[in-house]
Amino acid sequence: MAILASANLLLVLFDVSYVPLRDFYFLRLPRLVPPARNLTKLYDPVKAIEPHRDTQNYLQAVADLEAQVAKTGISSPEVEPYLEQLRSLSTEMIDSDPFRVADKSGTLEKIKNRMREHIYDQRQRVSSRQSFNRFWSQEYLVAAGWRNEIEFFNQEIQPLIASNYFRPLGETGDFVSYFWRIDLPFVVIFGVEFLARTFYISRRHTGVSWLDAMLWRWYDIFLWLPFWVWFPAWRLLRIIPVTIRLHQAHLVDFDFVIAQINRGFVANFAEELTEVVVIRVINQLQGSIQRGEVTRWLFQSPSARGYIDLNNTNEVEAIATLLVKIVVYEVFPKIQPDLEAILRHSVDSGLRQLPLYQGLQQVPGLRDLPNQFADQVVANVTQTAYQALVAALEDPVGAKLSSQLVQHFSEALSSEVQNQQTLQKLQGLLPDLLEEVKVNYVQRLSEEDMEGVLEQTHKLHQIVKQ
Repeated sequence: MAILASANLLLVLFDVSYVPLRDFYFLRLPRLVPPARNLTKLYDPVKAIEPHRDTQNYLQAVADLEAQVAKTGISSPEVEPYLEQLRSLSTEMIDSDPFRVADKSGTLEKIKNRMREHIYDQRQRVSSRQSFNRFWSQEYLVAAGWRNEIEFFNQEIQPLIASNYFRPLGETGDFVSYFWRIDLPFVVIFGVEFLARTFYISRRHTGVSWLDAMLWRWYDIFLWLPFWVWFPAWRLLRIIPVTIRLHQAHLVDFDFVIAQINRGFVANFAEELTEVVVIRVINQLQGSIQRGEVTRWLFQSPSARGYIDLNNTNEVEAIATLLVKIVVYEVFPKIQPDLEAILRHSVDSGLRQLPLYQGLQQVPGLRDLPNQFADQVVANVTQTAYQALVAALEDPVGAKLSSQLVQHFSEALSSEVQNQQTLQKLQGLLPDLLEEVKVNYVQRLSEEDMEGVLEQTHKLHQIVKQ
């Protein structure tokens, strides 16, 4: 289906580009690829293109002239009526502009310029009518040479005239096109497939309705909805489902393209989004501080501030208790040697300042006594402190006292913070601090190289994949 959708998209692209590129298909492509000379004959009927009557009559008059010259020669009296007819048709072609219907008036200008340049010096300002009248005169064709002049016409003028065409208008005011006859089988196939996929998705996933299943693959609508009835150019939107299908079928890898698109989008969007979010959060926090909501939330009891407790647990106290246990049971034993070293250094420094210590240093056999005393003191202090902490945690009375300490500390802090003078100072300083953070942060953010940030993110993703 991905390949079929791709083929359909190529047909759509060819149909949309056919009229603008018809001159290339008609004039140049047959020279490059001779088998393609019948391309316009095959596809012109699809676009309702037919030869223009006026320009075809002109070319037929030239063919009749060539036939008469072949019989009687360019100098014979029988040739003059044909030349007079061509002069009349040339004037009519210039005045009526039969190329205008096909939006090819530029082709007529090219014909007129080529004829002027061929007949007269480019520096002479003459009309195209004079050029055609002179060209289709017996006197000029005899003097310049019939064969050379008719060869010039057939190579330089005739293809341009032959490229003109007539295309009728429909009742909608647009040009008639029968491409829908070619597109209709594809539309039917993709429409049936869309219904089948919708049915499959709605059956496979519980709770997914038909509308949900349709929206699941919304992009496939562009393949079968007959846009050619209302908006023919909208058929180009089929590039969306075709690209997605090719990527999903692993026929074409668009990961790099998608990554580049996302990267450009993020680079342009991330900075503004981050600034808006950060400023919005800081503004909300500033407003809460100025209204006193933050202090009430931090220091009032949960019942007083209408706080909803989900598990009947004071998380602050629980976290504090857990941290204390971790420090006592896990951290303290590991750092005990470092604490003893610090205490020993402090005790030793204090002993060295005592006169008794200096005297003992002079007595033989007692020189190591101060050091032993210091080691004993440090060991006893650290061990006693550690045992006291453990006993306080394991002893119900000690645990209760510790809990009371945490509670009384928070209550005392809350009471002091709620002091009117302290509260006014905090509510005045904190918004100013946040305003400085906002200004400095936004300034640094605007100077941040988003491309560099995205590059770092890309490298991190690569490391994770490895």
